[in-house]
Amino acid sequence: MSQFALSQFSVLLSLSFAIALLGSHPLTTDAQSRIYSPLSLTFGKVTADKLSNKDIPTGQGGFARDYVVKLQAGDQITIDLTSEDFDTMVYLIASNGTTVGENDDGPDGTTNSLLFTRIVRAGTYYIRVRSFGEVGAGRYNLKVTLLKPQ
Repeated sequence: MSQFALSQFSVLLSLSFAIALLGSHPLTTDAQSRIYSPLSLTFGKVTADKLSNKDIPTGQGGFARDYVVKLQAGDQITIDLTSEDFDTMVYLIASNGTTVGENDDGPDGTTNSLLFTRIVRAGTYYIRVRSFGEVGAGRYNLKVTLLKPQ
């Protein structure tokens, strides 16, 4: 057997062993629940929450947490994110992963975030709360308001 064929056989044998080992190890429901699962929001209600090192790492020393909402075409919403612990950032993300809107610092001159947007397509949207920069944890308040058309 050539050196190349022996090398390929060794790789296949290692992969087969790994697949067999993984296939025999049962995944628990608890382990699956720790995989990405955004929290649902209620319009008009303030959600008091806290970012921690158990949330989504941003790669800049901070963390993020996602929430999910169902929106209709033509809906107008405000997303108000405030914190005394960190500089906030808020994103509205469509189900296909595109960013619909984002805000770092609101119009009041603080590091809180305020986003106004109109929804073009009905669907599931994700609101991402995150910290700006390296200060990545702390308490915050999030409020999503569905505005009524005039």
